[in-house]
Amino acid sequence: MQNENVLKVLLAVIMIAAVVVLSLVAAPLIRNAFQPEQDTTDVGYSSDTVRAQVISIAEEGQVDYNGMPQTYQVAEVEILEGEFQNARVFMDFGRTQIMPEDYVLSVGDEILVSVGVSLVDQTTDAYFIDFVRGRAILLIFAIFVVVAFLVGSFTGLRSLLGMLIGLGVIVLFIIPQIAGGANPVLVSIIGSIIFLGLSLYLVYGWKPMTHAAVISMALALSITGVLSFVFIRLARLTGFGNEDMMFLMQQSQTPIDMRGILLAGIIIGSLGVLDDLVVGQSSSVFQLHAANPALTFKDLFSRAMTIGRDHVSASVNTLVLAYAGESLPMLLLFSITNVNLGMAINVSYIAEEVVRALAGTIGLFISIPIATALACLWVTRAD
Repeated sequence: MQNENVLKVLLAVIMIAAVVVLSLVAAPLIRNAFQPEQDTTDVGYSSDTVRAQVISIAEEGQVDYNGMPQTYQVAEVEILEGEFQNARVFMDFGRTQIMPEDYVLSVGDEILVSVGVSLVDQTTDAYFIDFVRGRAILLIFAIFVVVAFLVGSFTGLRSLLGMLIGLGVIVLFIIPQIAGGANPVLVSIIGSIIFLGLSLYLVYGWKPMTHAAVISMALALSITGVLSFVFIRLARLTGFGNEDMMFLMQQSQTPIDMRGILLAGIIIGSLGVLDDLVVGQSSSVFQLHAANPALTFKDLFSRAMTIGRDHVSASVNTLVLAYAGESLPMLLLFSITNVNLGMAINVSYIAEEVVRALAGTIGLFISIPIATALACLWVTRAD
């Protein structure tokens, strides 16, 4: 028994290490998949943005910025890369832009700065852009992996591998295909089926419950796609509500179906919650049948639907809160400026989000009876 426990711990450590290593290895491969033969660009930053490290804080005090007291600092930083690598310059921080109360520099911090030569006196100047967050995100991911194992055991670790597969399918298959001019809807459906086939069987194994879940999810996803197509046409949405679409049109070398991308986004976005609902519902049916094999199809369906209704209601609440949280700045802006909501709903980007939420939620409701009926049919016919 002791040897088995040691073996389990060793296997867990190996799997955790494998997940972390695969993530680190996959990151540059995924990044390079977008532009394998071109120079990369730093999204959100100018071309002269480089990493730097805070060496010392030469000065610190309070400054009045737009009527609000704010901490300012003069920091000595060392440039870590680029044309000015190893150069040390003094940088103002907190005098030219609004900062949160605890947003201050400390010795040793890695930051992003815009660096260049002053046209006035030919000295090297640096301006604060942002903090480097790579290490913090890696630490958070490591904590995520450990918690996933402690709570979900080996199933939790397999789910992480499934997550990596899903990310790989999106970045390595769906995005390159759409960028190359392929039909976004068809590519998204194919990619979703590939993801389902790989990730669900990896996590739950090759067994009847997984078969029922995969088939149910494929059906529910197809129905969600058809409904989304109808709703997008009905609301006369073009896909240009998101400003990123405008940049995409400017940067893309091939024609891209923007309305198709909107529809593909709804399909992929629905996949995650459908995964949760359909797998949970299929598992419930199989467990109910195992507890009482004498249950008929009607009784089994009725009991499982009771579970499903509770589950989908909780999921809808989660979606509503998630959308409200993501849209909180916009909702606050509406409240402050006393916007006419009847007119605001006609704005493209707002209408797109409303249709996205409603179409996805309808897909969730539809998935419950589909998954329940298919799983009930599977277990009762197997007897």
